[in-house]
Amino acid sequence: MNLTIENIVLVGSVLLLISIIVGKTSYKFGVPTLLLFLVVGMLAGSDGIGGIHFDNPQIAQFIGIVSLNFILFSGGLDTNWSTVKPILREGLALSTLGVLLTAVSLGLFVYYITDFTIYESLLLGSIVSSTDAAAVFSILRSKSLALKTNLRPTLELESGSNDPMAYVLTIAFLSLVINEDQGLLSVVPMLLRQMILGGIAGFLFGKLSKLIINKIELGFEGLYPVLVIALMFITFSATEFIGGNGFLAIYICAVYLGNQDLIHKQTILKMFDGLAWLMQIVLFLTLGLLVFPTQVVPFIGIGLMISLFLIFLARPIGVFISLMFFKMKMRRRFYISWVGLRGAVPIVFATYPLLAGIEKAHMIFNIVFFISLTSVLIQGTTLSIVARWLNVGLPDEEKPKQNMAGMISEIPKTAMKEIVIKPSCTAVNKKIVELGFPKNAIIAMIKRNDKFLTPKGATVINEGDTLVVLSENEEGLDDVVRCLNSPN
Repeated sequence: MNLTIENIVLVGSVLLLISIIVGKTSYKFGVPTLLLFLVVGMLAGSDGIGGIHFDNPQIAQFIGIVSLNFILFSGGLDTNWSTVKPILREGLALSTLGVLLTAVSLGLFVYYITDFTIYESLLLGSIVSSTDAAAVFSILRSKSLALKTNLRPTLELESGSNDPMAYVLTIAFLSLVINEDQGLLSVVPMLLRQMILGGIAGFLFGKLSKLIINKIELGFEGLYPVLVIALMFITFSATEFIGGNGFLAIYICAVYLGNQDLIHKQTILKMFDGLAWLMQIVLFLTLGLLVFPTQVVPFIGIGLMISLFLIFLARPIGVFISLMFFKMKMRRRFYISWVGLRGAVPIVFATYPLLAGIEKAHMIFNIVFFISLTSVLIQGTTLSIVARWLNVGLPDEEKPKQNMAGMISEIPKTAMKEIVIKPSCTAVNKKIVELGFPKNAIIAMIKRNDKFLTPKGATVINEGDTLVVLSENEEGLDDVVRCLNSPN
């Protein structure tokens, strides 16, 4: 069946519904949800029972890039800076040096066991060199896997920040495959430009986005997530336009925004969480449709060899060398090397050689698909088991409560205080979102001119207002008083 305008909405919605239902029950059998999404797409494709013919790498790449924008941005919004800061250096080492070492070691292995040129081998190694943010975020969070001593933030930071490095390496080695007369040093300026401009642009767009979100008056709460989506795409496209890495920019921008006080922040976070899941499903379904399983079968042998080398040698080499300068227990290093999940991102990156038209593009694509499939199947299904073996998981009774946006408002408040805003207060003529309000307290109500207002982030505090503040304890109320009544 060919996809047409008439049936694409029906087919898409049916596949989406099937994926959600299948994913709902998948973990009862220990199968990662994302793998089920991929299988549904394959079954619906030309070689499956659905018979849907889809063979357009360009559309698949476009869907992949859009989906990765949402997935990385959502992951960045959920990243708690106070949790990430202690392991920032380790995460950056893994997402840069670790990715490079993984790509080079795997590329050399591919060069020695295949007839690939050295640049083609390094291109394949680069495509599968990063851990997949979609796979890591969804599997760790859906399993509610509690890990010891900042291990989980390390894994999430690495997976969210290492795709840009893999993307840069992929583009660099693809250019070397196309222009074989160039040397390795010719791509170094491009590598540096991509990473430096991407990092700077991400931070600057983060500050600009915060300013726009908090200053603009939209009138409707539902428009704020739409505004953030627009800012996300502007950040990505503008960074790419100036030669920077758009994926790195949107991740840094999202991390910055996720740790700031924003108007309607809870609505924005919930919206992006749902959109990230939607994009993960759409991405895996699309890639499942793009793959022809009958074309993958001839490469199972070589694909299995490369996949096993990646899991048991290349990934550990990258992890252990990049972390050798940090104090860390050996079992933590082993677990980080095991959570080297490859998912949809390598398959998206594998469409670049297809569109470039290089000789071994289809072979690379099918091998990458098999590597991703085996990685999610082998590593994704054993994360909890390996965590127990290595004793890096927390017992059930010690698992922390889920860190959800908006949880503060659901925590029972035991202390209440009415605070009158004096003329000398710094809060006068400021929006609530600009106050830097303590996290353990909320403004339940505002009394103004004998009327009661329901406070929102955009509500401006006036002189003479009476704030009804609720807090978990008396110390929290003292923090609120200091915040509101400090003199100018």
